[in-house]
Amino acid sequence: MRLLIALMISLSFPAFAQHEAHTGHVTATRGVPLTEGTVKKIDGTAGEIVIQHGQLDSIGMPPMTMAFGVADKSWLTKLKAGDKIRFAAEIKGGNAIVSRYEMAK
Repeated sequence: MRLLIALMISLSFPAFAQHEAHTGHVTATRGVPLTEGTVKKIDGTAGEIVIQHGQLDSIGMPPMTMAFGVADKSWLTKLKAGDKIRFAAEIKGGNAIVSRYEMAK
């Protein structure tokens, strides 16, 4: 499953990633749109959060349930399965991460 996700990300990366001109790596931007999602699982050992989410235009992902890394590992102690969130997803080091989130209203 992770291989399939990695392949999908690598194929969509050039079309959707925003790059810094001088370094060539993805930048974290406030302009990345927030997407609705439901936390399905927190995996503190792996440093990941599993989210059932809608369309992620920022990384070219259709609606699905998948694992994400997080920009701040302390979030893993603040969230729990069942939480409704709005989050921004970006590609960092070839992996999909949650770069920011807020609790859904």
